[in-house]
Amino acid sequence: MGALIRNRRAQQRMRIDDAADLLGVSKDVLSRLENGRAVSLEKLFKVLDGFGLNLLVVPKREVPVARKALHEHMAVQAVPPASPEGV
Repeated sequence: MGALIRNRRAQQRMRIDDAADLLGVSKDVLSRLENGRAVSLEKLFKVLDGFGLNLLVVPKREVPVARKALHEHMAVQAVPPASPEGV
């Protein structure tokens, strides 16, 4: 999860201190999260929300179905729309 959050911050070209200020958490909290160290759930959800991310929890037995649905959804999102005829 830390790598995902770090990548999201990097995509937005934000320094860690600027991102922390914007998210309303300390630089230490954001650094700990990005490095896979413990933070409170409240801080985790604050950072996820601020970066437009969400955490999905499903029963273990449903993980394969959830993964498949997510991969299918992402594949559909990656397909560029068809161009109008005659353009």
